[in-house]
Amino acid sequence: MKFQNCKNCREEVIWWAFFVNIAQTVFKGILGLLSGSAGLLADSLHSGADVVASAVTMFSIKMSSKPADSKYPFGYGNIQYISSAIVGMILLFGAIFLMYESVLKIISGNIEAPSIIAAVGAAVTIITNELMYRYQVCVGTENNSPAIIANAWDNRSDALSSAAVLAGVVASVIGFPIADVLAAIGVSLLVGKIGIELISESVKGLMDTSVDVDILKTVWSICMDDENVQNIYFLRGRNVGEEIHLDIRLRVSPDMKVKDSTAVAESLKAQIQDEIPHAREIRLFVSPAAMEEALPA
Repeated sequence: MKFQNCKNCREEVIWWAFFVNIAQTVFKGILGLLSGSAGLLADSLHSGADVVASAVTMFSIKMSSKPADSKYPFGYGNIQYISSAIVGMILLFGAIFLMYESVLKIISGNIEAPSIIAAVGAAVTIITNELMYRYQVCVGTENNSPAIIANAWDNRSDALSSAAVLAGVVASVIGFPIADVLAAIGVSLLVGKIGIELISESVKGLMDTSVDVDILKTVWSICMDDENVQNIYFLRGRNVGEEIHLDIRLRVSPDMKVKDSTAVAESLKAQIQDEIPHAREIRLFVSPAAMEEALPA
């Protein structure tokens, strides 16, 4: 981790996101009503969905911290993928609703240019959401948390949607009233795309996708750099929420004593955890090489 307080940030960041999203929902909702901006009202509904998403993320972070037990011997880490999928579905269904409302408004023909005050609201939320995105993606990356990273992208989507609203409001004010409603449609398309991506990534996580190949290369190098290791005949890893689980099987000299091979295994585990902080579950098996493998060529 970059900083010692990254673990503390893990507990704090979701609370910040939760209260910031509540504030934005109210702020954009009031300005949207006062200014008559369909785009800003749509953006307010987006922030309202973010409040629900933050609550789901808070629950998943709490649950994933529970230690493994007899019912879930591999821990509760995968609940973060479920949380991420729920956030994605909230965004997707919210996008469908926004699209429906915007299209109805165009069909009705009842379109008026909003007040310029809507542009102020959109500008403030762009800055706020971009700052929250950067904060959360840092914490999520340092803690290897898919739920926090999903929440970060939720804020990034809000920043981008507010940018679309800002463009629509400005265009409406200067003589193109339909631009505000088109901005609302643009917001819904953007939000829907991010929702689908989050759902897709969550499904991959629940299917126990392999860890990044660079992590496996690091593990391979650590093991093969040990003079006692003759070869590695099995290596795989998977993501389980914030944790990385590894299965390693390697061969040592057939003359090595059992207690010495155990010491080699423990040493390698410690080195791997130093290099890969999120490697929590390391199943490392040591077996003797066949005599013909051990003889020099």
